[in-house]
Amino acid sequence: MRTWTGTPFPLGATYDGEGTNFALFSEIAERVDLVLFDDDGTHRGVTLSEVDGSVWHCYLPGVGPGRRYGYRVHGPWNPAAGHRCNPAKLLLDPYARAIEGQMDNDAALFERAADGPGRADSAGHTPLSVVTDPSFPWEGDRPPRRPYADTVVYEAHVRGLTRTHPDVPEALRGTYAGLATEPVIDHLTSLGVTAIELMPVHQYVQDGFLRDRGLTNYWGYTSIGFFAPHNAYAAHGSRGEQVTEFKSMVKALHRAGLEVILDVVYNHTAEGNENGPTLAFRGIDNASYYRLAEDDPAHYFDTTGTGNSLLMRHPNVLQLVMDSLRYWVTEMHVDGFRFDLAATLARQFHDVDRLSAFFDLVQQDPVVSRVKLIAEPWDVGDGGYQVGNFPPLWSEWNGKYRDSVRDFWRGADHTLAEFASRLTGSSDLYQHDRRRPRASVNFVTAHDGFTLRDLVSYNDKHNEANGEHGRDGENANRSWNSGVEGPTADEGINRLRARRQRNFLATLMLSQGIPMLAHGDELGRTQQGNNNAYCQDSELSWIDWDLTDEQRELIGFTRRAIGLRLAHPVLRRRRFFRGDTATHRSQPLPDLVWLRPDALEMTDEDWRRADAHAVGVFLNGDAIAEPDAHGRPVVDDSFLLLLNSYREPVVFDLPDAAYGERWTAQIDTADPLGVADEVEHKADTEVCLEPHSLLLLSRPARTASVSAR
Repeated sequence: MRTWTGTPFPLGATYDGEGTNFALFSEIAERVDLVLFDDDGTHRGVTLSEVDGSVWHCYLPGVGPGRRYGYRVHGPWNPAAGHRCNPAKLLLDPYARAIEGQMDNDAALFERAADGPGRADSAGHTPLSVVTDPSFPWEGDRPPRRPYADTVVYEAHVRGLTRTHPDVPEALRGTYAGLATEPVIDHLTSLGVTAIELMPVHQYVQDGFLRDRGLTNYWGYTSIGFFAPHNAYAAHGSRGEQVTEFKSMVKALHRAGLEVILDVVYNHTAEGNENGPTLAFRGIDNASYYRLAEDDPAHYFDTTGTGNSLLMRHPNVLQLVMDSLRYWVTEMHVDGFRFDLAATLARQFHDVDRLSAFFDLVQQDPVVSRVKLIAEPWDVGDGGYQVGNFPPLWSEWNGKYRDSVRDFWRGADHTLAEFASRLTGSSDLYQHDRRRPRASVNFVTAHDGFTLRDLVSYNDKHNEANGEHGRDGENANRSWNSGVEGPTADEGINRLRARRQRNFLATLMLSQGIPMLAHGDELGRTQQGNNNAYCQDSELSWIDWDLTDEQRELIGFTRRAIGLRLAHPVLRRRRFFRGDTATHRSQPLPDLVWLRPDALEMTDEDWRRADAHAVGVFLNGDAIAEPDAHGRPVVDDSFLLLLNSYREPVVFDLPDAAYGERWTAQIDTADPLGVADEVEHKADTEVCLEPHSLLLLSRPARTASVSAR
């Protein structure tokens, strides 16, 4: 085979139409062999004799898309010093654009340090990297670029969303192509969501301990290929075709006005700790890629709970992550990222550092800094809970929002004051460094934990199917089963559960910040009380599209709540409420007023009451301080939101005519469809709220709006 010198940049396998350049980073390598696999399974090796700046490289004319390959790295085997090179192990390219196959958990993949480097060849037991063709007919594809304030996120699993959808062709169910079909896109756009956040689609591997139990890694938080779309989600074969299928999915979603956000896992890899498989990074340059225990480099420093953590202060690890992010934006056209266990990315040394090198790189990057960046602001290490502490460019999953809203609606004491803060954008968490409500990604449920239906149906987790004897999953779920644990034929309890689901959905859509809806919550999906379905690739996790009338009603309610949010700027303000009239002195009322059920303003003593479970809030659409995108004043209808989490009815006095002479109901969660009667409610009259219910009233703007919004 003809071998040219090639170049050290770009890293990975880069096809130029005539051949492919291969480049691999390793500081510790003494020799690197590129192994090429033919269609018949035979393979041949090419030694990379060129090395520049610890990057080993060559160019092979005639080698093109579809060619499978791997690396063997010769170097020191000295686990006590953190080095684990072993040429018997066939290794993935960290920059592979596509990966074929899965590891089979054979003993050849594992090392036992005490026994020295294993001699068993791992070829045939490990995935292979694949050369890809970067060309694709994007045909003018443009990202929707939805403003943060107008964003509604829908968290979804590629497989689980479509696996049982009756209107998706069977061959496409559970795939990128299936997600791009008209029935699925129609469902998303009819809901009104504006962005789909996909659970991990980077290539991941199946865990041996799950296979031993007859289970699979369903969630995919064990990445091994940061550039490669997971091959099992592709409907159309392998050899790099998953890349084209993924791009086609993004193109179809963009055409429908939907942004694509990826849940990415850059904090650890699938290789785990010293007892895990050798698939790529460990065998290429273990001490450069991973954080090792300072007192014993044979072991790993782990803040992720998975066995290892990437070494985020090493320049080549930072380069890997940034190159990956840019690739997904520029080549795959995604619109943003949600970073799993993002606190680990901030651990430049031991402590979480919001000014670590990673955040500096993101801040100045001309590509990555311009897309949506969402942090899961915690990890399992010391000081890892960092809600409210990420840099201004970032939004965050607001775990305090989730906890507070759950507590309020289950009637927990001492919850009202914090609930009020969460409902209005969590300014206590984000305003101190001039961040805005969009910093808070609000959610009640997500993939991790109970579904919305289970949140109102179970007090305790029921994870027996996971095979861990109930030891896995969160114990403190802040849930209430509404009177009976699990399914029941009691119509009263089922009506209460349906109402409570509507409460959560309405609260989510009426809160300032960015709402995130977990897939299937809009139709009452259940996991039968399993709050940790990470290993359940089955009907337990998939959306069941065989809908009852009650589920269709819940979908209709969700559409109504999202539609109201998107139609009214006062429900999705770009800036925090001020609580005064300073910016609109012509307005007699502040932009926000909290009211007791007797229509008097809340006092400090009222906020401190342990048993306060009912409150009203006036949202003044005539006092929106921020202009629209064109600099014009924004005027909206005003709203009166009444909330009752008591277990008995509460009578609310409507405020006097200064707030509004007549009010029209927009959402009433006591109604199965969420639509109250059309009778107008006059000022200074009474409204009775059912137990565990929410009522949203509106009155027209008093000032003509200049905004076309």
